[in-house]
Amino acid sequence: MNSFKIAAIALIILGALGLAYGSFSFTKETHDAKLGPLELSIKDKETVNVPVWVGVGAIVLGGVLLAVRGK
Repeated sequence: MNSFKIAAIALIILGALGLAYGSFSFTKETHDAKLGPLELSIKDKETVNVPVWVGVGAIVLGGVLLAVRGK
């Protein structure tokens, strides 16, 4: 399996996951202050929305890569 086929399959899978879930979230930790042995930190939960056109575009691009490199 060559790298183009792997990239095409990965794009199709990521596009399908983007369409199925629509967003993903992660926790970002920042260290704001350190006073001797005390350390104050803040954890922020961030959510990133994946637009529908990005998911569809990834699926289409993966399909095109499979079709072009398959010949």
